[in-house]
Amino acid sequence: MLRFDLAEFPQSIVLSAEHRDEAPGWSGELSSGRRAAQLKEVRAIYYRRPGLPVVSPQILDAYKNWALSQAVVGMVQILSSLPVVWMHHPDVYRASAHKPGQLVTATTAGLRVPRSFVGNSLAAARAWGERIGGSLVCKPIAAASINLPDAPPSMLPTRQLDVSELDESLELTAHYLQECVPKDFEVRLTVVGQRMFPVAIHARSERARTDWRSDYDALEYEPVSIPEEVACGVRRFMAAHRLNYGAFDFAVRPDGQWVFFECNPAGQWQFIAKATDLPIAEAHASLLQGAVS
Repeated sequence: MLRFDLAEFPQSIVLSAEHRDEAPGWSGELSSGRRAAQLKEVRAIYYRRPGLPVVSPQILDAYKNWALSQAVVGMVQILSSLPVVWMHHPDVYRASAHKPGQLVTATTAGLRVPRSFVGNSLAAARAWGERIGGSLVCKPIAAASINLPDAPPSMLPTRQLDVSELDESLELTAHYLQECVPKDFEVRLTVVGQRMFPVAIHARSERARTDWRSDYDALEYEPVSIPEEVACGVRRFMAAHRLNYGAFDFAVRPDGQWVFFECNPAGQWQFIAKATDLPIAEAHASLLQGAVS
């Protein structure tokens, strides 16, 4: 096994690949200096949140963007052309990672979703909120960190608000609003291949009840069963996006209905496995070794 971050290429990782006309496919070697992998012997690639390549400081500023593009395409496209198991292929990840498209896919797959608004029109957002009635939530539409002075990068949590709180700041960029879904509890559903690991997340603080990621110390975890109609919808969602892994977030209403929020195709799973002893790591290993389920 060879583990590396794309950010290490091309300064610390060495790629030498050759394509011959008589035999389609790339051969050659990928080396970190400590370990090396022959491209023809690669059987699976676990591609998760890589950094961007860091090019040499010797490259003039005028050529840095050019050199960066060559590094990204050179490495990623060589790996992408290998006929191996992926989790996930970069093209699959890009097509499946964004929430607006996910809501459409989830609805088509038969999953229940919250009524949602995306935009920067204050008037339209207020009118939409009035039609929805009750409380709203505002959440990030994309994964991006906030970089405040003298503080580590942080993520904005989901925030509950009333229509009357919407103001002109909404016009500065795209905002993602949803109806506030009443919750009995939430579920993190980890899907690996055909295996599903549904775990209830019980929030024991006000912050965690709005967004459980904002207060991990107030959480309790419990493996639960998944309704068959929800499982079928999740399988259709996975097939539509060609995913073999997904970290799904659901709310379970007091009436028992499951409501889809999102699917992170590179979502965290180790904290769930640690808290529940579920064999999620083993499922990953089996899939990457070519097992069907």
